Amino acid sequence: MSSRRRHARSPAAGPLDDDNLMAEILLRLPQQPSSLPRASAVCKRWRRLVSDPGFFRRFRLRHRRNPPLLGFFNRYNGLSFLPTLESPNRIPPGRFSLQQDDDYERSMSLGCRHGLFLIFLSKPHQVVVWDPITGEKHRIAVPPAFDQKKTHGLVNGAVLRPAGEGQHFQVVLAVADVKQQALACVYSSKTGLWGDLISTPLPDKADGCEGPDGIHIPTMVYTDDAVMAGHSLYWKLCGNLYGILEFDLVKQSLAVIRVPVDMCGEGKCLKMMRAESGGLGCLILSDYTAELWKRKTDCDDVASWGLARTIELDKALCLKPEEKGSLFVLGIAEENNVVLLWTVIGLFIVHLESLKFKKLFKTNIISHHHSFESVYTAETRAGGGHNGAELLLDA
Repeated sequence: MSSRRRHARSPAAGPLDDDNLMAEILLRLPQQPSSLPRASAVCKRWRRLVSDPGFFRRFRLRHRRNPPLLGFFNRYNGLSFLPTLESPNRIPPGRFSLQQDDDYERSMSLGCRHGLFLIFLSKPHQVVVWDPITGEKHRIAVPPAFDQKKTHGLVNGAVLRPAGEGQHFQVVLAVADVKQQALACVYSSKTGLWGDLISTPLPDKADGCEGPDGIHIPTMVYTDDAVMAGHSLYWKLCGNLYGILEFDLVKQSLAVIRVPVDMCGEGKCLKMMRAESGGLGCLILSDYTAELWKRKTDCDDVASWGLARTIELDKALCLKPEEKGSLFVLGIAEENNVVLLWTVIGLFIVHLESLKFKKLFKTNIISHHHSFESVYTAETRAGGGHNGAELLLDA
């Protein structure tokens, strides 16, 4: 029998040897800031894959609708950043710093959404859309209708990235004018243009929620951050009318929502928020009792408010009697259902669904804070170096 020579064959490439497949797997890493730096340390191949600029864009886009709460920006302290995550995900406070010139002297920060920050500049009559992670800024001239000589109160607004629009964004401005009507207008970075001006009349009063007798206070759009629920943006109204202004992004329409008497009585603080099951909600704070209300629509398209849940915050925070005092809501993170609270013993962040909480630090300063919920990706270069957006794992 003749012997046969066996030839060694190269093993077939496994599925994980495919860079495209491996990139798809890495895209599914948790959205926490430490995920990509840890992955880049595994091997040169993983470092090369996660350092690709296209991978970064896909990673942020994939997790954009369920971002972690990185921290809060303090409106009245130079937009200083207050990190809330623990190491290794904690962002150093100085990492997000806005370079400001003289135009920011009379500015008002309007809030964050989808990784972007919106600021209104009164002096040059512009808005700034700032990406704290990349440092990129866009300055946009504001339509003449929002000139403060023609309006009551300050201009408010919101920034967002429409679903499926990639890096494009929209800015929506809202204000009450001297003709006692609410105005809104939408800017699109895709077209570089403002849309048509949209308006709706503002009632002088709401039943049971009027201003002091004999005193007429024009209805104004309040300076609290907008809330986004479904395909609508909401702003709180104040003055002789306590209500809510709704802007439907799909219909491009404005509407005024009345607030029931028992939600806006004396000694109560109303903060809009996204309801836990979606839709528009409100947090009503009275002493240490927080009521979570939800606006519901029945089969006949009739809307009403209903009390969803009551939280005894002193019990939830395990406060002793001597630790109780004033309580203030400083900010709400709508994507994570988290509230930032000021108490006499320190700042707390509380997850409203689970009631898990964390004490941050003690401060005597009570200020307005914008939540920053975003995917922070450290751009690790394939050669081993790092750029300025890198997250230090030991920070």
